[in-house]
Amino acid sequence: MFESFYGLHCSPFSRDIPTSELYESDILEETLGRLTYAAERQWFAVVTGDCGTGKTTTIRRFTELLDPAKYKVLYLSDSKLTPRHFYKGLLEQLGCESKFYRGDAKRQLHREIELMRGIHRLQPVVVIDEAHLLDREMLEEVRFLLNFKMDAQRPMALILVGQSKLWDRLNLQAYAACQRIDLQRKLPYYDRAQTGAYIQRHMTYAGAEHDVFTDSAIDDIYRFSSGAARMINKACTHCLIYGAQNRHRIIDDHMVKRVIQGELS
Repeated sequence: MFESFYGLHCSPFSRDIPTSELYESDILEETLGRLTYAAERQWFAVVTGDCGTGKTTTIRRFTELLDPAKYKVLYLSDSKLTPRHFYKGLLEQLGCESKFYRGDAKRQLHREIELMRGIHRLQPVVVIDEAHLLDREMLEEVRFLLNFKMDAQRPMALILVGQSKLWDRLNLQAYAACQRIDLQRKLPYYDRAQTGAYIQRHMTYAGAEHDVFTDSAIDDIYRFSSGAARMINKACTHCLIYGAQNRHRIIDDHMVKRVIQGELS
């Protein structure tokens, strides 16, 4: 609807933009570099951030950067993940039917990983998204999972991704898994300059040939969103729809205020 009015070939703030085309801040580039290092070393990593800071997008970009000839990515996202379903989910992604009992399934997974590493020369990278929703039993299972060959060898790279409270839970003394964490990254919100660069990058990708949002409009979008990518996307999309409906080629701060107060408050 608004795309044709602004001469865009796609929606600039949708979820389906290829991750290679997204705005990459310094913190994102640094995080991707460290996660790649963690994959190479088969480390245990934890990535946290508040809602809307781009955690899942970061992981999507990270997994796309990994060489499929060297790594096998196994991804799980289940708020009610239990140890049994954890092993079942991983084994199914490896093309195996999981044993029923947890202990049998864990031994089965270790065997499959050894075969993968030994025969196919692939290193497994396990990503658990929404990990802040995991219960105590599942978090404790992480510790046992990483205890492989008397700690002489890590069976896989394991990356937990979740909201900031995940780190608080892992930091509790009761969670011995915290002692095994090799890398911890917290994704922050964008600052004002990054918010402007984010909007410009997405608009340029969509085909904008000139600036649509004024500096004062971006100021208000930043104040509204607090630098959260998800809220930036929402505000910009609503502003573009409003602008197209009212035939405004340029979106200024007055329009942003009107949209925020009338549609987003």
